[in-house]
Amino acid sequence: MRVYLTAARLSLRRHLAYRSSAAAGVATNTVFGFIRTFVLLALWRQKTVINGWDAADACTYSFLTQALIAPMGVFMTGTELGPRIRTGDVAVDLYRPVDFQSWWLALDAGRAVGSGMLRSLPPVLVGALFFPMALPLSPLRWAAFLLCCLVGYLVSFSLRYLISLVAFWTMDERGMAAITFAVGFFCSGMILPLTAMPPRLDSVLQLTPWAAVIQIPASVLFGTQSGGLAYALAFGLAWALLLLGAGRLLTGAARRKVVVQGG
Repeated sequence: MRVYLTAARLSLRRHLAYRSSAAAGVATNTVFGFIRTFVLLALWRQKTVINGWDAADACTYSFLTQALIAPMGVFMTGTELGPRIRTGDVAVDLYRPVDFQSWWLALDAGRAVGSGMLRSLPPVLVGALFFPMALPLSPLRWAAFLLCCLVGYLVSFSLRYLISLVAFWTMDERGMAAITFAVGFFCSGMILPLTAMPPRLDSVLQLTPWAAVIQIPASVLFGTQSGGLAYALAFGLAWALLLLGAGRLLTGAARRKVVVQGG
Protein backbone atom coordinates (compact mmCIF):
# COMPACT_ATOMS: atom_id res chain seq x y z
CA MET A 1 0.00 0.00 0.00
CA ARG A 2 2.86 2.37 0.81
CA VAL A 3 4.19 2.31 -2.75
CA TYR A 4 0.81 3.33 -4.15
CA LEU A 5 0.44 6.18 -1.66
CA THR A 6 3.92 7.37 -2.61
CA ALA A 7 3.05 7.19 -6.30
CA ALA A 8 -0.14 9.19 -5.69
CA ARG A 9 1.76 11.79 -3.65
CA LEU A 10 4.45 12.26 -6.30
CA SER A 11 1.81 12.48 -9.03
CA LEU A 12 -0.02 15.12 -6.98
CA ARG A 13 3.18 17.12 -6.56
CA ARG A 14 3.88 16.95 -10.28
CA HIS A 15 0.44 18.17 -11.26
CA LEU A 16 0.45 20.98 -8.70
CA ALA A 17 3.58 22.32 -10.40
CA TYR A 18 1.68 23.23 -13.60
CA ARG A 19 -0.09 26.28 -12.18
CA SER A 20 -0.13 28.30 -15.40
CA SER A 21 -1.89 25.44 -17.14
CA ALA A 22 -4.33 25.21 -14.24
CA ALA A 23 -5.05 28.94 -14.46
CA ALA A 24 -5.79 28.60 -18.17
CA GLY A 25 -8.06 25.65 -17.41
CA VAL A 26 -9.92 27.66 -14.77
CA ALA A 27 -10.47 30.52 -17.23
CA THR A 28 -11.73 28.14 -19.90
CA ASN A 29 -14.06 26.29 -17.53
CA THR A 30 -15.45 29.56 -16.21
CA VAL A 31 -16.16 30.94 -19.69
CA PHE A 32 -17.91 27.75 -20.72
CA GLY A 33 -19.77 27.85 -17.43
CA PHE A 34 -21.24 31.21 -18.46
CA ILE A 35 -22.16 29.86 -21.90
CA ARG A 36 -23.83 26.75 -20.50
CA THR A 37 -25.65 28.78 -17.85
CA PHE A 38 -27.15 31.15 -20.40
CA VAL A 39 -28.34 28.16 -22.45
CA LEU A 40 -29.93 26.53 -19.39
CA LEU A 41 -31.56 29.79 -18.31
CA ALA A 42 -33.16 30.07 -21.75
CA LEU A 43 -34.61 26.59 -21.24
CA TRP A 44 -35.80 27.35 -17.71
CA ARG A 45 -37.57 30.51 -18.89
CA GLN A 46 -39.96 28.27 -20.78
CA LYS A 47 -40.76 26.31 -17.62
CA THR A 48 -39.79 27.69 -14.22
CA VAL A 49 -39.47 24.27 -12.53
CA ILE A 50 -38.29 21.11 -14.32
CA ASN A 51 -38.38 17.87 -12.31
CA GLY A 52 -37.96 19.80 -9.06
CA TRP A 53 -35.12 22.01 -10.32
CA ASP A 54 -35.54 25.78 -10.60
CA ALA A 55 -33.32 28.32 -12.38
CA ALA A 56 -30.97 28.62 -9.39
CA ASP A 57 -30.45 24.85 -9.42
CA ALA A 58 -29.69 25.00 -13.13
CA CYS A 59 -27.09 27.75 -12.64
CA THR A 60 -25.50 25.83 -9.77
CA TYR A 61 -25.44 22.65 -11.83
CA SER A 62 -23.72 24.41 -14.72
CA PHE A 63 -20.79 25.75 -12.72
CA LEU A 64 -20.59 22.72 -10.44
CA THR A 65 -20.19 20.38 -13.38
CA GLN A 66 -17.60 22.69 -14.95
CA ALA A 67 -15.67 22.39 -11.69
CA LEU A 68 -15.80 18.59 -11.92
CA ILE A 69 -14.49 18.32 -15.49
CA ALA A 70 -10.78 18.08 -14.65
CA PRO A 71 -10.76 15.98 -11.45
CA MET A 72 -13.39 13.55 -12.76
CA GLY A 73 -11.72 13.16 -16.16
CA VAL A 74 -14.95 13.96 -17.98
CA PHE A 75 -13.26 14.24 -21.39
CA MET A 76 -12.40 10.50 -21.24
CA THR A 77 -8.99 11.07 -22.83
CA GLY A 78 -7.58 7.91 -21.31
CA THR A 79 -4.73 7.95 -18.80
CA GLU A 80 -0.99 8.46 -19.16
CA LEU A 81 -0.81 4.74 -19.88
CA GLY A 82 -2.00 5.15 -23.48
CA PRO A 83 1.01 7.17 -24.73
CA ARG A 84 3.40 4.78 -22.97
CA ILE A 85 1.83 1.85 -24.80
CA ARG A 86 2.22 3.69 -28.11
CA THR A 87 5.93 4.33 -27.51
CA GLY A 88 6.68 0.95 -25.93
CA ASP A 89 7.71 2.51 -22.61
CA VAL A 90 4.99 0.44 -20.97
CA ALA A 91 7.45 -2.46 -20.96
CA VAL A 92 9.15 -0.78 -18.00
CA ASP A 93 5.80 -0.46 -16.21
CA LEU A 94 5.02 -4.12 -16.75
CA TYR A 95 8.26 -5.07 -14.97
CA ARG A 96 7.49 -2.99 -11.87
CA PRO A 97 6.91 -5.18 -8.78
CA VAL A 98 3.44 -3.68 -8.27
CA ASP A 99 -0.09 -4.41 -9.36
CA PHE A 100 -0.36 -2.81 -12.81
CA GLN A 101 -3.92 -1.51 -12.50
CA SER A 102 -3.45 -0.22 -8.95
CA TRP A 103 -0.28 1.60 -10.00
CA TRP A 104 -2.11 3.57 -12.67
CA LEU A 105 -5.02 4.21 -10.34
CA ALA A 106 -2.61 5.73 -7.80
CA LEU A 107 -1.01 7.98 -10.42
CA ASP A 108 -4.36 9.10 -11.76
CA ALA A 109 -5.70 9.72 -8.24
CA GLY A 110 -2.81 12.13 -7.63
CA ARG A 111 -3.70 13.93 -10.86
CA ALA A 112 -7.37 14.12 -9.87
CA VAL A 113 -6.64 15.57 -6.42
CA GLY A 114 -4.25 18.12 -7.91
CA SER A 115 -6.79 19.16 -10.55
CA GLY A 116 -9.47 19.46 -7.90
CA MET A 117 -7.30 21.64 -5.68
CA LEU A 118 -6.35 24.04 -8.47
CA ARG A 119 -9.37 24.08 -10.78
CA SER A 120 -12.59 23.19 -8.98
CA LEU A 121 -13.45 26.05 -6.64
CA PRO A 122 -12.75 29.20 -8.77
CA PRO A 123 -15.45 28.58 -11.45
CA VAL A 124 -18.11 28.08 -8.76
CA LEU A 125 -17.06 31.23 -6.91
CA VAL A 126 -17.12 33.33 -10.08
CA GLY A 127 -20.48 31.90 -11.08
CA ALA A 128 -21.91 32.80 -7.68
CA LEU A 129 -21.05 36.46 -8.30
CA PHE A 130 -23.19 36.68 -11.44
CA PHE A 131 -25.96 34.10 -11.14
CA PRO A 132 -28.37 32.84 -8.48
CA MET A 133 -26.92 29.74 -6.85
CA ALA A 134 -28.56 27.03 -4.76
CA LEU A 135 -25.58 25.54 -2.93
CA PRO A 136 -26.80 23.68 0.18
CA LEU A 137 -25.53 24.65 3.63
CA SER A 138 -25.86 21.18 5.17
CA PRO A 139 -22.45 19.54 5.88
CA LEU A 140 -24.11 16.13 5.55
CA ARG A 141 -25.28 16.98 2.04
CA TRP A 142 -21.74 17.98 1.06
CA ALA A 143 -20.29 14.85 2.64
CA ALA A 144 -22.74 12.74 0.62
CA PHE A 145 -21.76 14.66 -2.52
CA LEU A 146 -18.05 14.03 -1.93
CA LEU A 147 -18.69 10.32 -1.39
CA CYS A 148 -20.57 10.15 -4.68
CA CYS A 149 -17.75 12.05 -6.40
CA LEU A 150 -15.25 9.50 -5.07
CA VAL A 151 -17.33 6.63 -6.44
CA GLY A 152 -17.90 8.52 -9.69
CA TYR A 153 -14.16 9.06 -10.01
CA LEU A 154 -13.60 5.29 -9.74
CA VAL A 155 -16.10 4.77 -12.56
CA SER A 156 -14.37 7.43 -14.65
CA PHE A 157 -10.91 5.95 -14.06
CA SER A 158 -12.17 2.47 -14.90
CA LEU A 159 -13.54 3.68 -18.23
CA ARG A 160 -10.39 5.64 -19.08
CA TYR A 161 -8.17 2.72 -18.07
CA LEU A 162 -10.09 0.43 -20.43
CA ILE A 163 -9.69 3.01 -23.19
CA SER A 164 -5.94 3.13 -22.59
CA LEU A 165 -5.65 -0.65 -22.74
CA VAL A 166 -7.12 -0.62 -26.24
CA ALA A 167 -3.73 0.69 -27.42
CA PHE A 168 -2.20 -2.73 -26.71
CA TRP A 169 -4.20 -4.05 -29.70
CA THR A 170 -4.70 -0.98 -31.91
CA MET A 171 -1.44 0.89 -31.13
CA ASP A 172 -3.47 4.09 -30.66
CA GLU A 173 -6.31 4.56 -28.19
CA ARG A 174 -7.23 8.10 -29.25
CA GLY A 175 -9.95 7.05 -31.66
CA MET A 176 -11.70 5.02 -28.99
CA ALA A 177 -11.23 7.91 -26.55
CA ALA A 178 -12.94 10.30 -28.99
CA ILE A 179 -15.91 7.95 -29.42
CA THR A 180 -16.23 7.40 -25.67
CA PHE A 181 -15.99 11.13 -25.05
CA ALA A 182 -18.82 11.88 -27.48
CA VAL A 183 -21.07 9.28 -25.88
CA GLY A 184 -20.06 10.03 -22.31
CA PHE A 185 -20.38 13.81 -22.59
CA PHE A 186 -24.03 13.38 -23.48
CA CYS A 187 -24.82 10.52 -21.12
CA SER A 188 -23.14 12.11 -18.10
CA GLY A 189 -25.32 15.22 -18.19
CA MET A 190 -22.60 17.65 -19.26
CA ILE A 191 -24.50 18.88 -22.32
CA LEU A 192 -27.87 19.01 -20.58
CA PRO A 193 -28.90 17.80 -17.11
CA LEU A 194 -30.40 14.35 -17.45
CA THR A 195 -33.29 15.46 -15.26
CA ALA A 196 -34.25 18.00 -17.95
CA MET A 197 -34.50 15.36 -20.68
CA PRO A 198 -37.69 13.51 -21.68
CA PRO A 199 -38.60 10.97 -18.98
CA ARG A 200 -37.98 7.84 -21.08
CA LEU A 201 -34.59 9.06 -22.27
CA ASP A 202 -33.69 10.16 -18.76
CA SER A 203 -34.56 6.71 -17.40
CA VAL A 204 -32.22 5.04 -19.90
CA LEU A 205 -29.31 7.45 -19.47
CA GLN A 206 -29.53 7.26 -15.69
CA LEU A 207 -28.53 3.59 -15.99
CA THR A 208 -25.26 4.25 -17.85
CA PRO A 209 -21.93 4.43 -15.99
CA TRP A 210 -21.45 8.04 -17.08
CA ALA A 211 -24.45 9.10 -14.98
CA ALA A 212 -22.46 8.16 -11.87
CA VAL A 213 -19.68 10.56 -12.87
CA ILE A 214 -21.62 13.83 -13.08
CA GLN A 215 -25.41 13.69 -12.83
CA ILE A 216 -25.83 11.48 -9.76
CA PRO A 217 -23.38 13.41 -7.51
CA ALA A 218 -25.12 16.66 -8.49
CA SER A 219 -28.56 15.19 -7.81
CA VAL A 220 -27.41 13.97 -4.40
CA LEU A 221 -26.12 17.45 -3.58
CA PHE A 222 -29.46 18.99 -4.55
CA GLY A 223 -31.39 16.32 -2.66
CA THR A 224 -33.33 15.21 -5.75
CA GLN A 225 -31.71 11.82 -6.39
CA SER A 226 -34.29 9.05 -6.60
CA GLY A 227 -33.42 6.44 -3.99
CA GLY A 228 -31.19 8.87 -2.12
CA LEU A 229 -27.56 8.39 -1.16
CA ALA A 230 -27.85 4.62 -0.68
CA TYR A 231 -28.96 4.08 -4.27
CA ALA A 232 -26.37 6.51 -5.64
CA LEU A 233 -23.50 4.73 -3.88
CA ALA A 234 -24.76 1.24 -4.73
CA PHE A 235 -25.24 2.17 -8.38
CA GLY A 236 -21.81 3.77 -8.71
CA LEU A 237 -19.99 1.01 -6.85
CA ALA A 238 -21.65 -1.65 -8.99
CA TRP A 239 -20.41 0.02 -12.17
CA ALA A 240 -16.97 0.67 -10.67
CA LEU A 241 -16.49 -2.96 -9.63
CA LEU A 242 -17.74 -4.22 -12.98
CA LEU A 243 -15.45 -1.93 -14.97
CA LEU A 244 -12.44 -2.46 -12.71
CA GLY A 245 -12.96 -6.19 -13.10
CA ALA A 246 -13.12 -5.82 -16.88
CA GLY A 247 -9.90 -3.79 -16.77
CA ARG A 248 -8.16 -6.48 -14.75
CA LEU A 249 -9.23 -9.18 -17.21
CA LEU A 250 -8.10 -7.08 -20.18
CA THR A 251 -4.77 -6.38 -18.49
CA GLY A 252 -4.22 -10.11 -18.05
CA ALA A 253 -5.07 -10.72 -21.70
CA ALA A 254 -2.58 -8.05 -22.78
CA ARG A 255 0.18 -9.56 -20.66
CA ARG A 256 -0.34 -13.00 -22.21
CA LYS A 257 -1.05 -12.24 -25.84
CA VAL A 258 0.35 -8.86 -26.87
CA VAL A 259 3.85 -7.92 -28.03
CA VAL A 260 4.92 -4.47 -26.80
CA GLN A 261 5.72 -1.88 -29.47
CA GLY A 262 9.41 -2.00 -30.31
CA GLY A 263 9.79 -5.66 -29.28
